[in-house]
Amino acid sequence: MGRANKSLRNALQSQQTRFKNKEKASHAAQIAEQKARKLVGKPAVIGNSSKGKRKESSVSTRKPTIPFQSTDNILLIGEGNFSFARALARPSPSRTELAHLAHLPPNNITATTYDSEDDCYTKYPDAQDIVACLREWGVEVLFGVDATKLEWNAALKGRKWSKIVWNFPHAGKGINDQDRNILSNQTLILGFLRSASRFLKLGHVPTVHRRKKTKTFREVEQDEETSDVDQIPIESEALESSRGTVLITLRNVPPYTLWDLPKLAKNPPPSTHSNSPQPHYIILRSFAFYRDIWDGYQHRMTKGSRAHGTGKTGEGGEDRTWEFCLKDAPNP
Repeated sequence: MGRANKSLRNALQSQQTRFKNKEKASHAAQIAEQKARKLVGKPAVIGNSSKGKRKESSVSTRKPTIPFQSTDNILLIGEGNFSFARALARPSPSRTELAHLAHLPPNNITATTYDSEDDCYTKYPDAQDIVACLREWGVEVLFGVDATKLEWNAALKGRKWSKIVWNFPHAGKGINDQDRNILSNQTLILGFLRSASRFLKLGHVPTVHRRKKTKTFREVEQDEETSDVDQIPIESEALESSRGTVLITLRNVPPYTLWDLPKLAKNPPPSTHSNSPQPHYIILRSFAFYRDIWDGYQHRMTKGSRAHGTGKTGEGGEDRTWEFCLKDAPNP
């Protein structure tokens, strides 16, 4: 086991090095592009054209992507104080984007957390009242659920979900060394993706239609590697027969971008579990996650005083959700 863990660590560290080198090269390309624009007398805009910059200023007014349908059955991982589960089970009547979720049966939602029930209520004092409401509405609430060992939970065995969701995953180990911190969170993500693959509904690959927009060389390069583009929702007519998807939301700034989530899902290092190979996922889309549309949602941190909301998830950037489905899931 020690040798297997060392092998995974070496693979992830090697991947980190490649990712950092690529980031340096991309930054150098951006600087070169900026200098070239200045030489020809054009305004320097890194990462977009002046036309694209005008579009960027209206991102906040763009209609949010809501990745759920009223027919979904949804497994929520790492819920913290369960405020996202509450917002999903009781969508705000003032948000037209969420209107269709008013028909989502609360008993189609299973909300889980890693903490025991007592630890959860100690860490998040408001969670007890929220959980009481969820249970009254018919939402299934489970405690002590390890995201990397879902198959160990008797309540989950033999079940399949159309959506498995983890908002802002974090190992919560408080490691100060950045490289070790990145490694611990990459290991967490890989374990989750491996375990979640057993619980996804089978079917064909969902269809996503991308928005067309003008891109710089840097953006095209990113798309080729990660398919990191805003996209409109998946076509609804084929949802019933589509395979289940995994949704992971992270802050789109360092250190979270250094985890290289798309790469971990699309081209993971070899699994150290001989009886459970690391699955490969297809990147369906990524889109901005707007916390304020989820009525009463409060992001909670994982450790110490940060657990009570005093920590930060990164300066600048945006919250971004990545949606994946299994590459090799068999059709039913």
